[in-house]
Amino acid sequence: MARSSSRFDTKKVNSELVTLTYGSLVAQMVKDVENPDDVNKQLDRLGYNMGIRLVEDFLAKTGSGRCLDLKDTADKIQTAFRMYLGVQPNVANWSPAGDEFSFIIDSNPLTDLVELPEDLKGLRYCNIICGAIRGALEMVQLDIQSWIVQDQLKGDANTEIRVKFIRKLEDAIPAGEE
Repeated sequence: MARSSSRFDTKKVNSELVTLTYGSLVAQMVKDVENPDDVNKQLDRLGYNMGIRLVEDFLAKTGSGRCLDLKDTADKIQTAFRMYLGVQPNVANWSPAGDEFSFIIDSNPLTDLVELPEDLKGLRYCNIICGAIRGALEMVQLDIQSWIVQDQLKGDANTEIRVKFIRKLEDAIPAGEE
């Protein structure tokens, strides 16, 4: 007797699992906290903590060295998007000073199957990504700001995440260990 083999795309299953799990997490936060601004802060903090840990995994898997400049940093973050979210964002909208740029995500896997109710229009659903970028770059001594400029859940054509370089962090020597 022959076994019937049913094949399915594991990447698609994994993506949907992440989407549903993240959606459940955000829904529970909204239920527990009730204030979208506080949920935004929690999502950013959660992403920040993830970014701190993901950067080690990223560096180990890619063998990447130090970033040469902000363009190189943007390219490496773009690679991380591919590795961890399975999307290829475009790097665009560089500032004239070269200290600010955007990631444009045409198809955001975190927002699949999601609709924001009218009373949650202040929720920055993908704020976890902003926090992850900030946390990861802080671990490689870059102080940045990251925020959502456009959001597909709010009717925009794509999701745009803005990144602004603030300063290079110096390695601090703990007090008493000169």
